[in-house]
Amino acid sequence: MKRALNRKWMGAIAAGVAVATLSACKPADETAAPEKAKAPVAEAGRDKAELPAGMFANPLFSNGADPWLEYYDGNYYLTTTTWTSQLVMRKSPTLDGLATAAPVNIWSDTDPSRCCNFWAFEFHRLDGPNGPRWYLMYTSGQHGTLDHQHLSVLESVGDDPMGPYVYKGSPMPDSWNIDGSYLEHDGQLYLLWSEWVGDEQLNWISKMTNPWTIEGPRVVLTRPEAEWEKSGRKVNEGAEILEKDGRTFLIYSASYCDTPDYKLAMKELTGDDPMNPDHWSKYPEPVFQRGNGVYGPGHNGFFTSPDGTEDWIVYHGNSKETDGCSATRSVRAQKFTWNEDGTPNFGEPVPEGEPQKLPSGENGPLTVQVQGARWQLVNGKGEECLAGSGLGACGEDGTRWVLDNTADGAYRLADVDSGNFLGAENQLAPWANTAAQRWELKQDENGWVELVNRQTGQPLAAANCSYDGCDQWRLQPAEEVAIASVQSGRVLQSCSGDAIDQGAWNGSHCQRWRAEPVEQGFVNLRSGDQCMTIADGAVVPGAAAVPGSCDGTSSQWRMEPLADGSLRIVNRESKHSLDLAHCGLAEGTEFAQAPAADSDCQKFQLRRIPARG
Repeated sequence: MKRALNRKWMGAIAAGVAVATLSACKPADETAAPEKAKAPVAEAGRDKAELPAGMFANPLFSNGADPWLEYYDGNYYLTTTTWTSQLVMRKSPTLDGLATAAPVNIWSDTDPSRCCNFWAFEFHRLDGPNGPRWYLMYTSGQHGTLDHQHLSVLESVGDDPMGPYVYKGSPMPDSWNIDGSYLEHDGQLYLLWSEWVGDEQLNWISKMTNPWTIEGPRVVLTRPEAEWEKSGRKVNEGAEILEKDGRTFLIYSASYCDTPDYKLAMKELTGDDPMNPDHWSKYPEPVFQRGNGVYGPGHNGFFTSPDGTEDWIVYHGNSKETDGCSATRSVRAQKFTWNEDGTPNFGEPVPEGEPQKLPSGENGPLTVQVQGARWQLVNGKGEECLAGSGLGACGEDGTRWVLDNTADGAYRLADVDSGNFLGAENQLAPWANTAAQRWELKQDENGWVELVNRQTGQPLAAANCSYDGCDQWRLQPAEEVAIASVQSGRVLQSCSGDAIDQGAWNGSHCQRWRAEPVEQGFVNLRSGDQCMTIADGAVVPGAAAVPGSCDGTSSQWRMEPLADGSLRIVNRESKHSLDLAHCGLAEGTEFAQAPAADSDCQKFQLRRIPARG
């Protein structure tokens, strides 16, 4: 198994009976936000500031079991096991930035059958019934026990790995199964997973009719046969696919994760049928194992560098031989190469604190369509929008931007139409990972935002601007958006008619919001014919947010960008912030106003959603 098993459970597995509760894996309070990532390389005795330019060091950050990492459209996206009822993702344009990127909850669940003990998230971009989508598969089960762990699958609404997502189903809801992944071969999609039979944990495979449904037989793909696969327990799990030059490799974790000898094994598809175990050839020795002071390296994923020239492995490992499979595991990454015979060469784990070059291409030049909500930056007292180096009529080409957080307290301004980024000289250019392309956002009490260039220290001012407010901007979403809670991952909705509460995205009109300018830098947030307002115009903390009239200052809000990439939504009349009641995760939890606090319960992110049909 993946987690710190107590002796009672080990005995239960050996006897082929139900799993006992793991005291070492007690889920966190289901209403609490997950712990923020700590500074990573300090654990290795080397602060990030001490590293040479262009270098990083493992571990990236602590408490990061079962990492999955993708580089897509100019950003790295990373998930790790949370142990809670929340699915957390980090996003950064640089690999080492993942250490400081804010963990954002993109999905939570309170359904008793699948609410808890979230493990081993993977997200894959596949062609599904609705076209290209991200399919996020994870393991979860019931509160207070690990007897009922099983896979679930989410589907993204659009092409953003951050969501929003909808729940699609479980491939095998009535049996114990973990560590799901996908194989695509000759136009057929397959599910890979792990489960126990007697005293052995095995990797399995089955055909799929879609990314959340299996069909036909279920076949054992690997089992622990060699002695080096049986350290502690007889375990095979965490199967992952690696492809190159028409060859398909299956990399999986072997031995018990509570030992320092957790490691990676490899098979290759040497026949035509992935469902036929005889068409897979096993390599006789481990392909990645303990070394250089790193213990239990395993449960990995693969990604490519931003320029596509390098192959990288991401995995978790321990710093001590006595550490097991719990929160001691930290996220690590390193480049790997290929042998002359066409097989991967993962080498040995890189020692902690040893400088490594960052993935090739991080410093560009990169022209990419960054994912995220699209904004317009309306200038000062005028009604024109930022358009490259000057101003243009809002809505024209060149006036839509993605405000993309760089995980270091700044943002980059990505032009939607060109795929380029705004620099210090108000010129658009490919991403070059410089201070000149980073902007710090500061908002005043009237909602106006000043964008200060990190290199020059000067605010962004529109060229040829001849009136007051040339360096003041109103941030205004350019289209309908979903407003997602950073705490729960659910979206704001006015569906009940008498409250603003939260729910999983379902595409209804009451979950769609338009930001309409009013005075200065304030906006109305409209859903349908009503706007979000504070009940009875109250100014006291705890007053409910409700759908109502769009008139008056109680219906006006400023959307305050925070250094971590989230937003605080502040009421003009009361000066209080929109707040998720009791930080709840449940469907229907309502919103009210409260004094500003540095809490995920008062943080939001905007998500792109499909246009109305």
